[in-house]
Amino acid sequence: MREGGWNGKKNGRLPRLAEREFDGLVTMDRNPEHRQNMSALNLAVIVLQALSNAYMMVAPLLPKVNEALRTIRAGEVVYVAG
Repeated sequence: MREGGWNGKKNGRLPRLAEREFDGLVTMDRNPEHRQNMSALNLAVIVLQALSNAYMMVAPLLPKVNEALRTIRAGEVVYVAG
């Protein structure tokens, strides 16, 4: 990442920064579309719904994440739960 990196960036800025660098963003942030107009972003967002971000909680969701990555498009938000 250029100048300043990702450190210290508030959640509202992260999707805008991410769309410059990536096609998609995987997050555990709750309801990102209620805080920002995700359809206006050139970024696909996958929201993990797990009890925590511990590997043991997130790992079982990865096959569903891979499945979502095959069809998700920029501006879409897909929720993945166990």
